[in-house]
Parts: sequence; structure tokens; C-alpha cells
Amino acid sequence: MQIDPHEAPLSAPLRLSFDYTRSVGPLLGEFFTALRERRVVGVRGSDGRVHVPPAEYDPVTSEALTEVVPVESVGTVLSWTWQSHPLEGQPLDRPFAWALIRLDGADTALLHAVAADGPEAVSTGARVHVHWADETVGAITDIAYFELGEVAEETPAPAQGLDPVTMVISPSAIEIQHTASFPESTFLRALEKGTLLGARSGDDGKVYFPPKEANPATGQPLDQFVELSDKGTVTTFAIINIPFAGQRIKPPYVAAYVLLDGADIPVLHLVSDIEADKVRMGMRVEAVWKPQDQWGLGIDNIEYFRPTGEPDAEYDSYKHHL
Repeated sequence: MQIDPHEAPLSAPLRLSFDYTRSVGPLLGEFFTALRERRVVGVRGSDGRVHVPPAEYDPVTSEALTEVVPVESVGTVLSWTWQSHPLEGQPLDRPFAWALIRLDGADTALLHAVAADGPEAVSTGARVHVHWADETVGAITDIAYFELGEVAEETPAPAQGLDPVTMVISPSAIEIQHTASFPESTFLRALEKGTLLGARSGDDGKVYFPPKEANPATGQPLDQFVELSDKGTVTTFAIINIPFAGQRIKPPYVAAYVLLDGADIPVLHLVSDIEADKVRMGMRVEAVWKPQDQWGLGIDNIEYFRPTGEPDAEYDSYKHHL
């Protein structure tokens, strides 16, 4: 297949995000429950020090800690640094200070943001107090930030009848500008036209789909592009029965590795139009494409694979591609 090597590579913003969910256990659960009620608590260690945030295990003896101690929402700045250009997701959208703050009644420091008009307004030893979020949910972000001054905010009475906090969800994300390599750009442009391209090094190498930069075994560039069929063979598969956050397909469904005819590396995709428990290794499948006006630069131009009705492939034909 003729490819123009001088065509500019594709580039697009890419956002990767993940919500990390963890169970907090009894001690941290009490800490987060207190934050939801606009209170701060710590835990006392074997040497008498009060740790805020609570340490689950004693730094001295390594034993589990259980003595919860209330502390004040007012404290002292021990050290600080100025954030002149806030980033997305940080506590404030204007310049602020990151500070280590020792709350009254605590012996360890809490890292948080301090709102100030400029770096000249912040100093080591400055007194600060918690500014609570308008709506508290049982997370460290219930402390929206700290303000200068040692008069604690008045807080409303906590809501009654709420269950203790047992889980915390911490969203995380990163955004990058992804520039596709030459083989990747070629592969994606072909997909936009409804063509499946693999690549190999030389005329007798393995055909990789999707194409890689180089043959992993030899390091040689994969510079020979090969047009592939949209039919193939199921090599291995998994039946997804468990729902999870962000899931777009209702379980059960099948995620399978499909070895396209002419390829040497199987590609992961969905298999549908068949009951999940009827999918099997060696089953012959074909691509079901979305309507052409919905095609873009992605493998999701193929909505899923479905059985062709052909006899199953012999095991020897795909046993080296599992």
C-alpha cells in the first residue's frame, strides 16, 4: 500500500482520568466524618503526641492507634511556599501559599492552602484558621483552605442521622498533547477511511496490528504497511460480569482478542450478537462498522465483532498467537 511519509503526524489533546476509591477504616473514617461535621480530630500516639492528620499506626511502636483527640480549627504556620500560578484542581484559582500548619492541640503539621493577598502577607508563625467548604462531604477538601487570623469560623450544627464515612473517592487526571508516530498516524488515517492497516519490517516479518514503531524482537522499523481483512478468529476472551464506575455497556459482555486474517498480533475488542457464554476460542468473527458518517480517527469505528457462521478455526492456526 502506498503511504506518504511526508504527511504531518496527527496530534490531539488526551485526557486520562481515574477515580481512586478506597475504604478508610475506623480511624480515618472518624477523621473524615468529623470533617463533614466541620470538626478536626487527631490521634494520640504512645509518646503522647497528637497526629493530625491521624496516623493509623504509631510511628514509635508500629501498633495500631485508637485514641481520637479533638483539636482546634486554628493553628500556626510552620513553613510555607508561594504558588504564583495555580493549577487546575488546586484549592484556589488565584495565587496562594502552600503551608505546613500545626493546629492548636496537635503536635504534627497539616499541609494545606492559605489564602493571602500576596507572599508578603504570609510568614512563619502566622496564625491561620480553617475556612470550611460550603458543602461538606467527608473529605480533606471539606477544609476549602485556611485564612489568616486566629478567630475560628462559626459553623452550623451538623446534620443529623448521617452514616459514618467509610469510603473516600479521589479523582485524578492528567492532560497531555499526544502526537502520534508515523505508523500510528498512518493506521488512524486508514481507519477513518474504513481500512485496517497492519505493519511489518521487511516483506517476511510479523504483521503487527495496530502498527508499532518497531519490531519488538529485532528493533527494525515497521515500515511495510499491509491492508488486512476485517474478519478474524477469537484467540482468548473474558466475560465481564461485574459492573464498575464509568462502564458504558451493561454486563454481561465479552472482551476478546481477535486475530485478524493476515495479522500476527491479536487486537482487543468487543464480541456481540451472541450470548456471552456461547463465545469460544477459535470462533470466526467479522467487524460490525458504525455508519460511515460516524467514522473518526479511532478503532471504535468498529462497533464490535460478531460471529460469521463459518466453522471454527483449527487450534493450530492460532495457538502461537495467544
